[in-house]
Amino acid sequence: MDTPPVVAPVSRPNDDLRRIPPPTEKVAVAVYDYEDLTGQFKERDNVQSLSRAVTQGGAAMLIQALQDAGERRWFTVLERKELDDLLKERQIVTEMRRLYRNETQLDPKVIPPLLHANIIIEGGIIGYDTNIMTGGAGAGFLGITGDTKYIQDVVTVTLRAVSTKTGEVLSTITVRKAVASYSLQGGAFRYVKLDELLQAEAGVTYNEPKQIAVQSAIEKAVEGLIVEGAQLGIWSFQDRAAGQAYIQAYQAQEYGSRLTAAAQTAPGPVTRDPAATVQTVPASPVQVSQSRVVRTPSAQAPTPRVVAPPPAQYNLRQLPGVPSNAPVQRQIQEQAPRQLPPAPAANEGPVGANEPRGGRPTKVAANVT
Repeated sequence: MDTPPVVAPVSRPNDDLRRIPPPTEKVAVAVYDYEDLTGQFKERDNVQSLSRAVTQGGAAMLIQALQDAGERRWFTVLERKELDDLLKERQIVTEMRRLYRNETQLDPKVIPPLLHANIIIEGGIIGYDTNIMTGGAGAGFLGITGDTKYIQDVVTVTLRAVSTKTGEVLSTITVRKAVASYSLQGGAFRYVKLDELLQAEAGVTYNEPKQIAVQSAIEKAVEGLIVEGAQLGIWSFQDRAAGQAYIQAYQAQEYGSRLTAAAQTAPGPVTRDPAATVQTVPASPVQVSQSRVVRTPSAQAPTPRVVAPPPAQYNLRQLPGVPSNAPVQRQIQEQAPRQLPPAPAANEGPVGANEPRGGRPTKVAANVT
């Protein structure tokens, strides 16, 4: 069965998050990671499993929940989960412009400074408990039976806002979400005739995806963080009357009959203006020329190559009318082959016998009598 992919529909927690009244101004926040702190693996009968019990993509869910808050009116989310990839890409742009445009300083209009946030959203999935509640029911009559079973798990997430100015934890919230699984089965086993037996079974099982449960818990945590932050003065609603009504409805849902006057007048954080962000502005922007550089062949004649004169030679006479740096032309003269000396006479010694060592041969006169 081939089913086409569909975009994830808006769930009830996500719809509540989108309906939050808009703020006075958007708040820049950074998300580094949202880890699985449970350390649990999937439970299987008689099999050791290395798969995690809950999703490992909590950071992506948190970023989406922050963007969905108030239909993208509450937070400006800054990428910090894959910060190394972002910095590498900016280094590539800087290096390419240095190599091909000879830029030693970068124009801020090409790559402006990175935005920075005064609030970091942190937290994680801190609990996943299985088989918190189990139950079932069944009945049978004359071979016709039916039964139902259900299992309930609980996932717990936490969320906190930390000030980058002072490191103070501004607000913390914890949310639990039940994960339900149930099954329904029915069957028949009876004789319809003396020699004919009827046997039939049918059933259906539904397991709530743990990923959806974690996502719903994170969305509820973001909603609660916004309400508690507005109550503590970290940020404020644009419409104060609508914001105050929203805060009262949230407190009634959270506290119920345990709401006290001290809870309604909780003191704010020590950090002043924790949501105010001062962005970096370049001191002296560098104007980069955008003109194209076209190289054309030069029309001038090639420069003759200057050959250095040969070094001075000794025992050479300068010829009149010939410059001293003129090239020396050597003529090859044909020379006659050297003649061999005559053969020695009968009364003469061998050739070279009377020649002294290191000297010229000595002529010896023969005495003829």
